Amino acid sequence: MPVALRRIRDVAEGQWGLVTLRQARAADVSWSGVTRLVEAGLLERVAHGVYRVRGAAEPDNLGLRAAWLQLDPGRPAWERLDDRDLAVVSHTSAASLYGVGDLRADVHEFTMPSRRQTRRADVRIHRGRITDEQLLLLHGLPVTRAGRMIGDLLGDHVDPDSVAQITVEVLDRVLDHPGVVAECVGPYARRFGFARGDGVALLDDLLRRAGQRDRATGATDD
Repeated sequence: MPVALRRIRDVAEGQWGLVTLRQARAADVSWSGVTRLVEAGLLERVAHGVYRVRGAAEPDNLGLRAAWLQLDPGRPAWERLDDRDLAVVSHTSAASLYGVGDLRADVHEFTMPSRRQTRRADVRIHRGRITDEQLLLLHGLPVTRAGRMIGDLLGDHVDPDSVAQITVEVLDRVLDHPGVVAECVGPYARRFGFARGDGVALLDDLLRRAGQRDRATGATDD
């Protein structure tokens, strides 16, 4: 095995078989070395500056993972998770990662506490702070908790009937608790004609939209 490939594999092993060009250079593999590995069929370019080691199974959500790596290409995935400026998978991308709803996820969406620009038309970065309680790891990626995802979708003016179906799936699969969902949708209650902050009423409304009986009773006790 070429030394360059071994060095790249050492990095890629901890991030789904993927490596960025900056990470390769930090591992003493030059651009020309990366090019030779691509020409030899040992690496595959999957996005600008992001490569996949050939021979291993292709990871799920490959495009999303590559886009996430691009946001901080110099650092390995495992070094980012405690970063206060962490990019978190959110909105429609979070729904896709959870496997709920049928929203189009052709744009990769992330939330970060600081302003960040990207040249990719298929990457959208929202500015916002996500607390530790609203964050978890799913399939190795940092993602907003399901309740926060539902609130984010409402806040982004996604079709409420689509959000209602997602809400039912989240509750049916116990991806989050009704009380958490009610708390996260509360800020948008007035938009739907309810009292300010009345997340229980809005949750009831979402469930009714999806043809479900009232399942939010006692939600604030969760």
